[in-house]
Amino acid sequence: MTASAEKFTHQTLLDVQPLTPSLFTLRTTRDPGFRFRAGQFARLGVTKADGSTVWRAYSMVSSPYDEFLEFFSIVVPGGEFTSELSRLEVGDTLLVERQAIGYLTLDRFIDGRDLWLLSTGTGVAPFLSILQDFEVWEKFERIILVYSVREARELAYRELIAGLAQRDYLEEHAHKLQFIATVTREQHPGTLSGRITTLIESGELERAAGVALTAEHSRVMLCGNPQMIDDTRKLLKQRDMNLSLTRRPGQVAVENYW
Repeated sequence: MTASAEKFTHQTLLDVQPLTPSLFTLRTTRDPGFRFRAGQFARLGVTKADGSTVWRAYSMVSSPYDEFLEFFSIVVPGGEFTSELSRLEVGDTLLVERQAIGYLTLDRFIDGRDLWLLSTGTGVAPFLSILQDFEVWEKFERIILVYSVREARELAYRELIAGLAQRDYLEEHAHKLQFIATVTREQHPGTLSGRITTLIESGELERAAGVALTAEHSRVMLCGNPQMIDDTRKLLKQRDMNLSLTRRPGQVAVENYW
């Protein structure tokens, strides 16, 4: 992918935090003119030694009101983008396209009582942005964040999630949020065990949430592994829950930029 100079800005790398050998967070400055809706993503570019630029799409973890941009990334062994990114240090430059993209935003739903945010791995990123935006807390009575990882150490941003209740602007709404973590490759206290699809099929996810997944009341956002998204969509379709389109409002919204 190429981008002309008018399509991107040069931003400064503020912080890189490794969480595990395969996961890290990334924070950059934010151009004053860069606007996005919670849940959208941006294309980031790194310049290689030969002068060419590699681009990848990353959902914003940060809220639309933060003065910085934060992203959550997996390290791809031998991956062209993350190999270049790993060489960068604080103070180096990243390219950020001016136009935010994506439809995993609250305006996909015209109604609904319960919002389910189903994520695997780094797919939790857009939901963290959504949860830091006041709109979601006004719009829904219940918000269920489901975060699936292989190993417990991959459960990132637990402090951010736990700290939402302490934020002044969310204090009276904090009771609406339920956080359900599930780990697929090991047993871990305080988490469910198994894939999201398995937990839906068995009914365990709904029992843990204390609320049913129904076409009438539930609105569902999916982000993460493409197989999880495909399989979950099929399960939801069996419950008469369909993709929400501009001309045909539904119960499901998806982001899949892998």
